[in-house]
Amino acid sequence: MPGAVLEMIGVSKGFPGVRALADVDFRLFPGEIHALMGENGAGKSTLIKVLTGVHAADAGEVRLGGDRVSVTGPQHAQTLGISTVYQEVNLCPNLTVAENVFIGREPSKAGAIRWREIRRRAAELLTRFHVDVDPGVRLGACSLAIQQLVAIVRAVDISAKVLILDEPTSSLDRDEVEQLFTVMRRLRDDGVAILFVSHFLDQVYEVSDRMTVLRNGRLVGEFPTADLSRIDLVGHMTGRMLSTLEQLHVPEETARVQAEPVLKAQGVGRRGSIAPFDLEIHPGEVVGLAGLLGSGRTEAVRLMFGADVADSGTVALGGKPVSLRGPNIAIDHGVAFCPENRKSEGLIEDLTVGENIVLALQAANGWLRPLSQAKRQELVGRYMTALRINPADPDMPARNLSGGNQQKVLLARWLITQPKLLILDEPTRGIDVGAKAEIQKLVVSLAEDGVAVLFVSAELEEVLRISHKIEVLRDRRLIAEIGNIGSVTPEGILEIIANGTTS
Repeated sequence: MPGAVLEMIGVSKGFPGVRALADVDFRLFPGEIHALMGENGAGKSTLIKVLTGVHAADAGEVRLGGDRVSVTGPQHAQTLGISTVYQEVNLCPNLTVAENVFIGREPSKAGAIRWREIRRRAAELLTRFHVDVDPGVRLGACSLAIQQLVAIVRAVDISAKVLILDEPTSSLDRDEVEQLFTVMRRLRDDGVAILFVSHFLDQVYEVSDRMTVLRNGRLVGEFPTADLSRIDLVGHMTGRMLSTLEQLHVPEETARVQAEPVLKAQGVGRRGSIAPFDLEIHPGEVVGLAGLLGSGRTEAVRLMFGADVADSGTVALGGKPVSLRGPNIAIDHGVAFCPENRKSEGLIEDLTVGENIVLALQAANGWLRPLSQAKRQELVGRYMTALRINPADPDMPARNLSGGNQQKVLLARWLITQPKLLILDEPTRGIDVGAKAEIQKLVVSLAEDGVAVLFVSAELEEVLRISHKIEVLRDRRLIAEIGNIGSVTPEGILEIIANGTTS
């Protein structure tokens, strides 16, 4: 193997209260596709930002072709031969394909841009990489896949030695992914070193030659892809090798499964988001969604609330077909949703605790029928007491609460509406152990009272602890449904995720 085109040696980077990278080594060789793997918070993005000069490392060094370099920013990185294509294409949709390829580098003569040469050279580059698009068409009129490929063509034409592809397939369908992989392999064969970041295990194994795994800001290891099984990869990423996973006490089956499901979804999907899937939830049943980051958990539950609109399949709520064209329709049918990002998509931090709690109920009643002050005080007081929201001050700004108490405020907001189906996306993320246990107990209690709960968590132990049925997702597909009987373990779920199917 030739010498490394890129080396990062002993790289460390910290932010206030966070050690993002700790003494990480990384190597990239010419003519290889190298996958950078790790869960959320593993340090992948920070590593790329240090490499491209967005962040300065606190310690360590970067070497290109054996020479130590100090990358001062993305523009400097490009001049050194390091180009990055992000998930969100950073080009100009109002310009043509050819103009985007050469923007900032337009050939000119006597101060005049040579437009004909731009189109000719762009056509040659696009043909070389089998990108079937008219160089004169406006980029914004092209599919996202074509836009990604145009960004890659531009990056390579800047004489890239290293090409970084950060989640380039997240919004592409299978045919578009194959088109991208064809271009990646051609670049690899031409000697370009490609750093590929993806949460799709199947894609990583399909296209990469080697992989580096990070966990909690530290290097776990560097492996030839052919030598690392999917099960071992999942174990390295999560820090839970299958042989050492703790056995959990699985709760007894208590769901009151009735003939009429609260929700029945058949073939529901959204192109570029999640493949069509079936899902059924009954009153008193907690259904857990399990999968690695990027597996499609959030995409699935957003379709069930109408936050994203499905382009295939049917949904019935309470036995009646429903067109979920928006959250208001779901709310009218008794569906409540606590999103993963409680601060940007749930809580309104400038409002008081009490105002946040009554928000959904007031919206359901209509703004022309305001709640009386007495009714509002009674409801807010009741739910603050029931959920033990602390401090017990309804007039406190919601931003001043701890993460756990902010999550309780969101739960109170929806419980006031007496939902038939409660969707919880990572309700215990980032909160302390005590608050987490209280929310888990609340979910179980709601199910015992007949509420159907769709529960998303990255923690398999948590999913097993409170779910009656578990839906397993991988690569934005629902791959298995398992009843949570005594034989189900985190080990078994991880094995399903790694293998892509039940044994």
